[in-house]
Amino acid sequence: MKRYWKYVKPYLSSFIIGPILMIVEVIGEVMMPYLLSNIIDKGVDDGRGVTFIIAMGITMIFTALFMMTGGVGGAWFAIKASSGFANDLRKDMFRQIQKFSFKNIDQYNTGSLITRLTNDVTQVQNMIQMLLRMALRAPGMLIGALIMAFAMNPKLALVILCVMPLLATAIFIIMKTAFPRFTAMQKKLDALNTTTQENLTNIRVVKSFVRERHEEDKFRKANTDLKESALRAVNVVIFAMPVMFFAMNITTLAVVWFGGNQIIAGSMTTGTLSAFVNYVVQILISLMMVSIIILNSSRTLASLKRIDEVLRTEIDLTDDDAMNKGVTVRHGKIEFRDVYFKYYKNNEKWVLENINLVINPGETVGIIGSTGSGKSSLVQLIPRLYDADRGEVLVDDVNVRDYSLHDLRNGVGIVLQKNVLFSGTIRENLKWGNKDASDEEIYKWAESAQAHGFISSFPEGYETGLGQGGVNVSGGQKQRLCIARTLLKRPKILILDDSTSAVDTATEAKIRESFRSELEGTTKIIIAQRISSVIDADRIIVLDDGKIVGMGTHVELMQNCETYSEIYYSQMDKKETA
Repeated sequence: MKRYWKYVKPYLSSFIIGPILMIVEVIGEVMMPYLLSNIIDKGVDDGRGVTFIIAMGITMIFTALFMMTGGVGGAWFAIKASSGFANDLRKDMFRQIQKFSFKNIDQYNTGSLITRLTNDVTQVQNMIQMLLRMALRAPGMLIGALIMAFAMNPKLALVILCVMPLLATAIFIIMKTAFPRFTAMQKKLDALNTTTQENLTNIRVVKSFVRERHEEDKFRKANTDLKESALRAVNVVIFAMPVMFFAMNITTLAVVWFGGNQIIAGSMTTGTLSAFVNYVVQILISLMMVSIIILNSSRTLASLKRIDEVLRTEIDLTDDDAMNKGVTVRHGKIEFRDVYFKYYKNNEKWVLENINLVINPGETVGIIGSTGSGKSSLVQLIPRLYDADRGEVLVDDVNVRDYSLHDLRNGVGIVLQKNVLFSGTIRENLKWGNKDASDEEIYKWAESAQAHGFISSFPEGYETGLGQGGVNVSGGQKQRLCIARTLLKRPKILILDDSTSAVDTATEAKIRESFRSELEGTTKIIIAQRISSVIDADRIIVLDDGKIVGMGTHVELMQNCETYSEIYYSQMDKKETA
């Protein structure tokens, strides 16, 4: 609970005032049957007349207004407190997810994180609101009604005490059954959200492969699983209500039976029995409120557990122990010393093994190798998207672990294999590289990335809106926009991870030429499948099965590296065949 106190503290006054106002409503509710019994016993039976009845009626009207004030005020403060709590909790969860390393993100699927941020937090919010409105109201009404019932007729009140243990036992059994079912239901909701998110994100692929029917079947199955899981959980809750009403009706009948006999015997008045029946109803309604709280707490606890998993996720990649915070990347020198790395730590095979490499400031280095050779893994260690398991990665002779993540990543620009653009205009997307960039800077670096031409051809130019993920531009255009966005950072280290694969060779040659002329002091690492993309690099590194098997210029590698020459001739043969 200490973890969640921080979300209560800013709204502490609402957390206190809300329940107090609900007690105000309870006081009025407990008084109403007593006032009604006075009208019946004293106003009618004792013959005190219309004046007394009117006086009691006016008192009841003021009591009702008193109750309404308490109820409305209590509800308002409950909503304010629960909404504030949920708002701050959701912000902290999102902030925590932003800190996740790639390894942390791999522990969850996207649909699950969305569900936790939305549905699970909303469930907690609703539960807090319910607690603030009922947590004091239910026991307050129960205690108040019991006191009044025993004050009026202790023997008749014992009937109620006989029912309460039976109801408590039933509620306990129902809650124990409901908790695992609600946990399972939330997992099914995760699966449905994941299916929906994947389908909407990749709708063009679905249509191009004519897989709409398959996706419909997949969605139908996830939707049906959620429905059945929800029914299994909710059926338990549904069963609770008939049990409560059955107990209420049996108790009311018993009270009327025994109370009626006492009226006949002359030991109880009609007004007292009327009030007593009302108190019985209040007691049982308060028990129903408690049961509703307990039953909803089953689902809330399941949601809270899932929220807690996110908040408690240990971020495996932080700069808490960084010794050089505030130090920026100035030159762009990179060094790998005896580096070993693998994604899954229980695997025997290394993704990268015994990597020793120095890249000098301003140097252009190409990295080539077959699929799965470790090219992307190697460069992702530089901005600490992952950490090496053994050895050191250094930038400007400083271990990357000793930089703050902000300063390190601010000095490294990386265009990943999967190019991602965001909803918004082209200008807004480019300004991700530098939010303060002037129009001249944007045009200049868009020109360097060979993007200015096609952007200008759009009717709205740089104000052209991009769909989700940039679906309304081609693959090559998307790559060039991502390159331009990274160039606007003016990084000291630029990494292009196969980021010109969708660009024709002539345009790619122009991009490489602009790099030579405009990024002279920037260290450039180019990962490519095509040898033509790296043939002019100062050095080319050849990776095979996670190891460096060759290093040098194109000419040197053709003479000394069999793996490189095989790649070269295979690509040349394809060209000739084409």
